[in-house]
Amino acid sequence: MKKLIIVGAGGFGREVYAWAKSHPDSGKAWTLAGFIDDDAAALDGYNYPVGVIGSIAAHQPAENEVFVCAIGAPMIKKKVCQTLLSRSATFIPLVHPSVIIGENIELGNGVVLCPRVTLTADISIGDFVAISCHSSVGHDAVIGDWATISGHCDLTGSTRLGTGAFLGTGVRIVPSKSVGDFAYVGAGAVVIRSVKDGQKVFGNPARVF
Repeated sequence: MKKLIIVGAGGFGREVYAWAKSHPDSGKAWTLAGFIDDDAAALDGYNYPVGVIGSIAAHQPAENEVFVCAIGAPMIKKKVCQTLLSRSATFIPLVHPSVIIGENIELGNGVVLCPRVTLTADISIGDFVAISCHSSVGHDAVIGDWATISGHCDLTGSTRLGTGAFLGTGVRIVPSKSVGDFAYVGAGAVVIRSVKDGQKVFGNPARVF
């Protein structure tokens, strides 16, 4: 049986632990071995049966290990995962059993789909995308590698998220609008005009501050 290691022991890492623990593959395809994090004290004060087993910087993946990335910040996620991939780490998708997946959904390597996510139809999701609880993605949407979508977001039909885009909680994107590469959309924002690469937008309607 493989050992599953969660990359990142912060808040999202602790959430991912819960979703992994309740996954049908837990105890069958893999067993939860712990976290790697460069902060050895990341779980101090929390009650978990597994702990931080080592740093990301020093970890050398073993043949019997598989990994799930639980880092939300796209730039950090990309840097950390590429480092581990260069050491031959194997990342697996983690799709919670409550996720609704419609027709013609493409999922990239290492994706994390949290409880109650809905993917409707004809959607492309890139590598290492994370979509948090209760978010929905409409038909013909495209989500680029390394993007992070926080909880309760609504990506309507034919929307586009660029590489490394970040959506805060409760973001709404109207049909056919896009959010560029490594752009940041703040919590509760409503995107009615496309967001350019690297921009940070907030509010309703979303605008640059």
